[in-house]
Amino acid sequence: MQEKWFTDHPPSERYPHCTRANAGEVLPTPASPFGQTYGFDNAIGHGFQEASIVMGAYEADDYRDGKPEMVTFFGGYFFINMSCVRLQAVRNPAITVDQLDLAFFGDRPDTPPYEPHPEDEKPHLKEKIDAHMEFVLTTAEWPEILEEKARAEQIRQERPNLEDAGDQELVDRIRDMHPLIKEFTTNQMVTATSSAIPPGMLAAVGEAVGDDTIPMRLLAGLGDVDSAAPSFDLWEISRMVRNDPDLTGAFDQGIDGLRERIGSLATPTSDAFLEAFDDFLYKYGSRGPNEWELSSHTWETDPNIPLVTIDRVRKQEDEKNPARGAKKSADERETLVEEVRKKLAEIGDEELIGVFEGALVGGNQMVFRERCKTTLVRVLHESRMAMRELGRRHAQQGTIGDEDHIFMLIDEELEAFIADPSSFTGLLAERHVGWTQLWDLTPPFFLRDGVVPPLSEWETATTQEREEAKEGETLVGTAGSPGTTSGRARIVSDPTDPPDLEPGDIMVAPLTDPAWTPLFLAVDAVVVNVGGQVSHAVIVSRELGLPCVVSVEDATERITDGSLIEVNGTTGEVTILKGPE
Repeated sequence: MQEKWFTDHPPSERYPHCTRANAGEVLPTPASPFGQTYGFDNAIGHGFQEASIVMGAYEADDYRDGKPEMVTFFGGYFFINMSCVRLQAVRNPAITVDQLDLAFFGDRPDTPPYEPHPEDEKPHLKEKIDAHMEFVLTTAEWPEILEEKARAEQIRQERPNLEDAGDQELVDRIRDMHPLIKEFTTNQMVTATSSAIPPGMLAAVGEAVGDDTIPMRLLAGLGDVDSAAPSFDLWEISRMVRNDPDLTGAFDQGIDGLRERIGSLATPTSDAFLEAFDDFLYKYGSRGPNEWELSSHTWETDPNIPLVTIDRVRKQEDEKNPARGAKKSADERETLVEEVRKKLAEIGDEELIGVFEGALVGGNQMVFRERCKTTLVRVLHESRMAMRELGRRHAQQGTIGDEDHIFMLIDEELEAFIADPSSFTGLLAERHVGWTQLWDLTPPFFLRDGVVPPLSEWETATTQEREEAKEGETLVGTAGSPGTTSGRARIVSDPTDPPDLEPGDIMVAPLTDPAWTPLFLAVDAVVVNVGGQVSHAVIVSRELGLPCVVSVEDATERITDGSLIEVNGTTGEVTILKGPE
């Protein structure tokens, strides 16, 4: 194996510490060369940095040569530069570095400590930071991101018939998407960063009233979370299956050939199912595991992925309707808001009351974040679909060895490829071999002091040894979504091929992005290896009313599949009650 992947970035001397925290949710696998260079290096990374300047905590000269430094790649894996991100807390008096770390990276004892740099302090930025803080703490509606959402929906509606398009037309569509990816990333990053502000403010309120669970409980039940919408729609589709013997029989025969079997039923219910499922794919087809990575399959490119989820969710009783959980969370949040208001009135601290009310409004940034992410992913998907068509036809013509080889191009090679595809045949095949080798690596959770170990020193799945948690042992993570429940632990490493989840099970996953979250409907709680208080798993769990604990280090290795565990999403604890039978 090579010691460095050919698209890797040089380490930053200015910002020495990087982490996979949060980044692992965005890109759990190695980025394809095209996914990295087109998606991140030349669009998303610049949108991240533009957002940081918009928010007032950064200036252009905080970055070297205008290149993205907040997002970076090593061994093909995406890392967030935590030294760079921490400047938001250093320069913003309303949030501390510890609070930001907890929100983004979780509560890990091995987190590299913040080390001041002479250029970190920029007092002259305070006015702009304060203006952004005022925006965060007073904005309940944001018309601009609704306009972006509408634009993305229109782009989907106007998608041409890609099979009839020529190579140049496909490339033209990919190029048309590029500036939109950067543009939509800007607001996505503004909301992602801003969503870390309310938890820190609510932590101060919780300390004042003697209840450290307040931040997590008050940021539940926000409502209108776009990344949760597919879960609600899938639930309704799963009820169609559960309540119809013919559809149930078709699902009982397995996923292979399922759509054809349902089509052959030719009943009003089967026709309604197919219509609802096709509508689901149209609305949410851009979603899927690893949806930021252009080479990954989504619900549109592989409809079996959501069909598997429906197959698991159909087993749940009607009482598990996520709408009930969402309403319960919203009601509990409303009650708690009034309780805290009364306690603060008794304390009589007007400044703290103002902090509390501002943080409640600031919680909308989590809703905005999921909306912006959904919009961005939809535009990324349009590039994916054009690239997939390019790969399909050239694999069929024999100019590349496999349709996935098209993603071994880098952004700057796209026009040269369509001009002379055969000249890339061997190169793309060679890159694909090297890329697949990266998948066996386990990237370090932290990279410290600008040191990136050679790839030969990285752990692999076969070299990792983790001691299994014993009966009675409690694993401590970060409280994500309130509630306590117990059930059978099921280790889910791939959302496209989950185990046979049953009602009452608890999903234990290495990470989750929004595409995993429909599986939440099939279980009673969620435990995740990584993540912070504003991770996607947390936000959607709160929306669905599921207990959730994140940042449970090595949970998927230490918790034995089939063991009985208790999940306390309020305190962030996972207890092994009994080993598997």
